[in-house]
Amino acid sequence: MRYKITVEYDGTDLVGWQRQKDGASAQEYLENAFEGFSHQKTEMYGAGRTDAGVHALAQVAHFDTDLDISEYKMQESLNALLRELKAPVCVYHTEKVSEDFHARFSATARGYIYRILNRRGNSPLNTHRVWHVSYPLDVKKMQEAARFLIGHHDFSSFRGAGCQAASPVKTLDVLNVEKQGDEIIFNVEAKSFIYHQVRNMVGTLQEVGTGKRTPEDVRKILEACDRRQAGVSAPACGLYLSFVRYEGK
Repeated sequence: MRYKITVEYDGTDLVGWQRQKDGASAQEYLENAFEGFSHQKTEMYGAGRTDAGVHALAQVAHFDTDLDISEYKMQESLNALLRELKAPVCVYHTEKVSEDFHARFSATARGYIYRILNRRGNSPLNTHRVWHVSYPLDVKKMQEAARFLIGHHDFSSFRGAGCQAASPVKTLDVLNVEKQGDEIIFNVEAKSFIYHQVRNMVGTLQEVGTGKRTPEDVRKILEACDRRQAGVSAPACGLYLSFVRYEGK
C-alpha cells in the first residue's frame, strides 16, 4: 500500500527535509513516527529537499507499507507520535495512491514563498520566519528586475555551491514580487529548481531594491552565468515550500 502525505513543518531547528547524521530532519521525524506505531521501518520520499532553516507549508511525501489502514487512522497515528517526539512537523492530508505515484518524480510544479519584513523594527512574532531588512526597498524596481528571470534560462549565476543538478538550465514560470503591509512577498514557481536558486535570486533582487544594482544589472547577471556576479544568498528563515502540484491537480 502506498500512502501520500502532505506535511507542514517549521524548519528552524531542522537540518532540512532529508535525514542526515548531524541533526534532526523532517524525514527522520516522520520515519520514526511511523515506526513508533507500526513497529515497521519505511522510507519517506519527499517532493523536494528543503535546506536547513527552510520551512514547508505543503511538503509532499510518499511511503510504502503492508499496513492497510484508513487514511484517517494513518494520519492520526503519525501525528500522535510526532507530538510525542515533540517534532515541529504535522501531517495534515493523507491519501492512498497507486504504485506509480512518486512524490518527487510525479510532480509537475513546485512553488515557494519568500518573506521579507521591510520596516525599521524587527518582529518578535516572526523570529526565524522572515528576513528582516530595516532599510527601505523599492518594490517597483524589484518587480522590473524580476521579469528578466522569468522563462527558460541558464541559471548558473544563481546556482549554489555544491549543486548536484545535472544542468543549471531551468524554466522559471512565475516570479511575483508584491508589497503586503510591512512585508515584501515573493511567489516563485517552476517544475524544479537548482540548489539555492530562490534564495540567490531574492538576495539579488533585494540589492536592486536598495539601489545597489539596477534592474538591467539582473539581465546582465543572468547572461554572465557566473555566481560571483549575483548578490547575496537570502537567509533560509524567510523561505517556505508552499505547494507541490501533480498532473490533474
